[in-house]
Amino acid sequence: MSQERLLQVLLAPQISEKATFVADKNEQVVFKVASDATKPEIKAAVELLFKVQVESVQVATVKGKQKRFGRFIGRRNDWKKAFVSLKPGQEINFAAGE
Repeated sequence: MSQERLLQVLLAPQISEKATFVADKNEQVVFKVASDATKPEIKAAVELLFKVQVESVQVATVKGKQKRFGRFIGRRNDWKKAFVSLKPGQEINFAAGE
């Protein structure tokens, strides 16, 4: 895997009430990732960018919602999110700007 590809895999951390609950309970971090990203790519990208050890990765494809714009019905794009489990003692601190 090239380093250029790994830098394009992670798009953003997913900050929500559910993501915060999961982070506290299971020591997991939730990321919005590229829709064609694989589990090994996600694991390698997190380890490269944040210098932590990843235990496992679970992915979920989120279906886009149907939305109305006036009289036209459109649909948002599907996207993928990854639940990254860190090994015990590991932590990602987004506030510190690592």
